[in-house]
Amino acid sequence: MSDREFGGNDDLTLPKATIQKIITEILGDKSGLTFGKDARDLLIDCSVEFITLISSEANEIAEKESKKTIAAEHIDKALRELGFPEYVSETREKKTNKLQDSGLTDEQLLQQQQELFRSATEKYNSGPV
Repeated sequence: MSDREFGGNDDLTLPKATIQKIITEILGDKSGLTFGKDARDLLIDCSVEFITLISSEANEIAEKESKKTIAAEHIDKALRELGFPEYVSETREKKTNKLQDSGLTDEQLLQQQQELFRSATEKYNSGPV
């Protein structure tokens, strides 16, 4: 898939200085390696293509779910469906398991939530302190 399939915008690019900074950080100052301009430009083209591919897939997923906003879950699902599960954010996976890992039952979680709502309502109704 190329960006021409998504509207033909040949102006899609990433900032060269930002990409160069990322490359420099990865290679390190002491490595003695350099990254040629043509290699950097190719990396930029590949990165734009990758972003376009993932965005397009995530958009299709969101549309199938009748959503008007592409959410992080849509990106995660797109990455998995396109064969890039290793790029799915581990922190997102950990966050989704936080409730499961709490060790609390659904009733206990509901009780905590109701208490927090009750406390917030009381604080709101008491007015300025």
